[in-house]
Amino acid sequence: MADHILVLGGTRSGKTALAERIALRSSTSPAYLATAEALDDEMIERVSAHQRAREGRFATIEEPLELPQALFAAAQAHDVILVDCLTLWITNLLSMERDVAEEVDLLVEVLENITDTQVILVSNEVGLGIVPDNALARTFRDLTGAAHQELAGICEHVYFVVAGLPMVVKGKAPKL
Repeated sequence: MADHILVLGGTRSGKTALAERIALRSSTSPAYLATAEALDDEMIERVSAHQRAREGRFATIEEPLELPQALFAAAQAHDVILVDCLTLWITNLLSMERDVAEEVDLLVEVLENITDTQVILVSNEVGLGIVPDNALARTFRDLTGAAHQELAGICEHVYFVVAGLPMVVKGKAPKL
């Protein structure tokens, strides 16, 4: 059984950098499954910068919506897959009016069936701030929190990153 990992943290907390270090330490050819969509100039530049930073270190797979299917396919060819990030994936699903809870259930089912590939999931912890002032933001927060709880339940390791430092929520400290 692969030791799946959930890495949570705030924006710019260092969660992706931690996930990348774990992936590169665990594999010589990890995959990076990116969920972002570049829909404006600023996001195009962000995505390009991330691609340049990963070049030569990760095989990059870009899939904004069909994450469970892409993850299952990638697991056939890679021993470590870093998924960045779940909150963007949930945003994409909401914008397409997809059933987020159903998609998360499918993701959990796929993860439970991936036993020879380690999956490292990165996501923003969005439940630490004030209650959002609009229904869509509250729905996003609630769906993301429910997804995190469900995924934390099946992951062997859960880390919460603050100021670049991982705190162990579940499992053992990461080997860095």
